[in-house]
Amino acid sequence: MRTSRRDFIKTSAVAGAGFLVASGNFRKQARANALESVAVAGIGVGGKGSGDITQAGYYGKVVALCDVDSNTLQGKKNEFKDAKTFVDYRDLYAEMMDKIDAVTISTPDHMHAIITAAAIKAGKHVYTQKPLTRTIYEARWLGELAKKHGVCTQMGNQGSVDDGLRKTAAQYRAGVVGEVKEVHVWTNRPIWPQGKDRTMTLEKYSAQIREEEPDDADELIEEKKKQIEAGLKRLNWDAWLGVAPKREFWPGDYHDFKWRGWWDFGTGALGDMACHNVNMIFKAVDLRNPTSVCAKSSGHDFDSFPASSVTEFEFPANDWRGPIKFVWYDAAQTPPTDLTKKYGFENVDGGGGCFVIGTKGAGLGSDFRAEGGKKIDPIPEDQTEFVIAPIDDQGRGDDARHKFEWFNAIWENKPEICWSNFPNHAGPLTETILLGNLSIWTASEGQGEKVEWDAKNLKVTNLADLKTPRVADLVKPVYQNGYDPIDELF
Repeated sequence: MRTSRRDFIKTSAVAGAGFLVASGNFRKQARANALESVAVAGIGVGGKGSGDITQAGYYGKVVALCDVDSNTLQGKKNEFKDAKTFVDYRDLYAEMMDKIDAVTISTPDHMHAIITAAAIKAGKHVYTQKPLTRTIYEARWLGELAKKHGVCTQMGNQGSVDDGLRKTAAQYRAGVVGEVKEVHVWTNRPIWPQGKDRTMTLEKYSAQIREEEPDDADELIEEKKKQIEAGLKRLNWDAWLGVAPKREFWPGDYHDFKWRGWWDFGTGALGDMACHNVNMIFKAVDLRNPTSVCAKSSGHDFDSFPASSVTEFEFPANDWRGPIKFVWYDAAQTPPTDLTKKYGFENVDGGGGCFVIGTKGAGLGSDFRAEGGKKIDPIPEDQTEFVIAPIDDQGRGDDARHKFEWFNAIWENKPEICWSNFPNHAGPLTETILLGNLSIWTASEGQGEKVEWDAKNLKVTNLADLKTPRVADLVKPVYQNGYDPIDELF
């Protein structure tokens, strides 16, 4: 027999294992000595990484910067003039590991795990961008390493510190719509190119341009060669590729941003947005350890992700709730309108959202309603487990506040303070999300195969029956180009 939800909440709110960390309501100003004591390195300091290391600099001292793009690196060096600069993270670690206390890691997805693992093994605290890893095994690996070494970790889903998100999670956990039966989450991503036949090489380009523009072909080809040369002058392509298989550089297709749409480097729409959009309900109802997943897509070529997909997960009952169906939609697709209208939700925004169906009603985010659309009053906060995230006296936004939560964990030596710590939240959340990509992999021609999953041992149990090749490669990668292999967990 399952324990009651109320009893489960009462017994689970313990440091390191509970729903929300029972470690007090933090309203702490950054201490002057802390500003000097935590030496931080930033690896990947362009785009999101630029903000990550700047915000870390509010609370610690930035002593090292690393980026494979020389322009990006120099731009950040102008901000942190005393920081040493590196192109390859391995050089940074070799020279500075004994001089740093913490690292922000904001590279493309395929490099997250190996860079993060090296820092954790050296006893460094880490803030790694979402999704935590590119593959499922890597997420479990980082969670186990963080637990073993006792470091403070945080994944970069910054909305985690938002009071509204935490209150909403606590409401669903406490049963505001009854026992949750279905969850539907969606996004407008991808907002970058995805789909078939996207890989471009100079040979392919030359053949196409000679057919399409025969009179100007030589000039256009030379112009493209100059673009490639200019791109490689600022970018260390071998360091950017890192653990991924070798391929030819092509301007604009990978660096700076479009890497998300490639299987070798990114994790598609699921990896980009589910760590945000699923975050709240994952915490609320423990959407971990699914038993199966099945997807339908617009099609792909095993090189680039599909332009759109819908993925359905099955989660078994646990100690305090029953089974749950979870459906993910991308490319601005939304749940069936008859489903949302049943509870009075009209014109659902395709930009993104979370729709939850329970035995007493449904919720669209923090808007709770019974069938027919009648409002459901929230449960009084004193009957839920809600803990506010730390707030610094500067009142900075959620992105910086997320770093402040991480620094509070470092200062207090309490890894459990971080909502998105690797062992208890970020790792299991990433595992769940990336299982969806296994099913999308099988959906190369539209309807994919049902993937049955043993979460404890990270194994596809029906692998022998699947017709799609190389499914196991998305569970545990083999690092290329001489990088150290992943540790064996089992």
